[in-house]
Amino acid sequence: MAKTQDYTKAVQDMFGAFPIDTSAFQDAFKNSTAIGERLTKVALEAAEKSTEISSAWTKATLARVGDLSKSKSEPADYAKAMSDFTSAAAETAAENLAAYAEVAKKVQLETVELLLAAGKEATDDASAAVKKATADVTAAAKKATATATSAVKA
Repeated sequence: MAKTQDYTKAVQDMFGAFPIDTSAFQDAFKNSTAIGERLTKVALEAAEKSTEISSAWTKATLARVGDLSKSKSEPADYAKAMSDFTSAAAETAAENLAAYAEVAKKVQLETVELLLAAGKEATDDASAAVKKATADVTAAAKKATATATSAVKA
């Protein structure tokens, strides 16, 4: 009966002839998680600041509603209270929207800075990897040429 050939050794030898440097993958993973961590920090800071703005805006509005709901002695006082409330609400809205815009601007700037730094880092890493691969291939080619030349001379 024919025996099935075990290709395990052949495959191991083949992969052994083409070693893979996993440090590049490990470095890429570490860089990716570091960028993710920094981006998360930017997002959390923005969320915290936005929450503070919303909370302050809500507290100010509720305080004004309390003033608005107080009993007045003259009917004209109700109109004045409503006018004051509306004016204050519009002013507060403008201030808070400007504060939100500042938070968004800061997030945008920090994100762009992080991504540009990450892009430069990735380019530098890729360039170093290509140089190393080129050197490895050149060395292997020289070794193969030397081996072939020696075999021909013998």
